[in-house]
Amino acid sequence: MAKTVKLSDEDQVTAHIQKLDAELALVVQTIREIILSTDPEIGQQIKWNNPSFYYTGAMKPFDPKEYKRDIVVLNLHKGRIMLVFPTGTRVKNHQGLLEGAYADGRRTVVFKDIDDVRSKEKLLQNVIKEWLDAVEKVD
Repeated sequence: MAKTVKLSDEDQVTAHIQKLDAELALVVQTIREIILSTDPEIGQQIKWNNPSFYYTGAMKPFDPKEYKRDIVVLNLHKGRIMLVFPTGTRVKNHQGLLEGAYADGRRTVVFKDIDDVRSKEKLLQNVIKEWLDAVEKVD
């Protein structure tokens, strides 16, 4: 019987992106690189059937249903890529990048194409940095 090898989280994200059509894959890979280059304590995985990114550092205890570790999850639609920040209300959103006022604390960002992503790269990194500053880290 052949032994099944479980892919690492990083390899699972890579495999997921490779299954996308070329144009969408380029956009998703670019977003991935922007997010991962923002801070060394950002990890990646497939969650809710899409690439997602989370804080890997030590945190104070919390209820897992609060999603305090999850930074952003990609939600891929035809013609647009939505980034969902499950706890996006932590970010003051001074640059106006985040959208939505969901009761559960989510905020979103929608990108139309690769040019849209590249034009908002610094804004996205600023939002992620502000999110990381708000994490309840262990002292």
